[in-house]
Amino acid sequence: MQVWITDFMEQFGYFGIFLMLAFENIFPPIPSEVILPFGGFMTTTTNLTIPGVIIAATLGSLLGAVILYYIGRLLDVNRLEKIVERWGGLLRISKKDIHKADAWFDKYGYWTVLFCRMVPLVRSLISIPAGMSGMKFGVFMIFTTIGTLGWNLLLVLIGAALGESWEDIAMYMDMYSNVVYVLLAGGVVILGYLFFRKRSRKMNTEG
Repeated sequence: MQVWITDFMEQFGYFGIFLMLAFENIFPPIPSEVILPFGGFMTTTTNLTIPGVIIAATLGSLLGAVILYYIGRLLDVNRLEKIVERWGGLLRISKKDIHKADAWFDKYGYWTVLFCRMVPLVRSLISIPAGMSGMKFGVFMIFTTIGTLGWNLLLVLIGAALGESWEDIAMYMDMYSNVVYVLLAGGVVILGYLFFRKRSRKMNTEG
C-alpha cells in the first residue's frame, strides 16, 4: 500500500495529498503516518511547499471528517433507540444507556474530538459519535481543524526535516499505532467487563 500511496502523491501533487487524506479519514487502514511524512519529504525534491502540503492535507482531512460526521447524524439517538427497542434485550442495552452515553459526549465531546484527532484509527472514527450526539457543526469543525492541523503540521515538518529518511518516522509511528491499538483493545475489554458485571448485579438484585 505504501508504494501505491507514494506513487499517487508523486503523480498528482497537492490534489493527491488532498484525496489521500480524505480517503484516510473515511478508510482508516490508509495510514496518514505514511502520507504526511512523505508529503513533507516531497517538499525537498519537488516544487511543493510545506504550507501547501499542510493546507492540502488539512482540507482533505476535514472533507473526510465531515462525511463521517453526517453519517453519524443519520445514526442519531432516536434511530439508536429504535434499534435498542428491537435488539436491546439481546445486547443488554437500554434506552437509558444510550442517553447516558449521549450526555457524556455532550459534556466532554468537544475535547474528545480535539485530542482524538491525534490518535490513530480513533482520529477518523470520532467524527461519527460527534454527529450522532448532535454536536454543533461549527464547533465540531473548529475542534477538528485544530486537532487535524496540529497532527498534519507535526508529521509534515518531520518528513521535511528527515528528507530521504522520511520512512524512519513511518516506522516509529507504526509502533505508536500498535501500542494505541493494544491500549484501545484493552480498554474495550475492561469497559465491557465492567458493563456486563454491573448489568448482572442489577438483574440479580431485581430478581
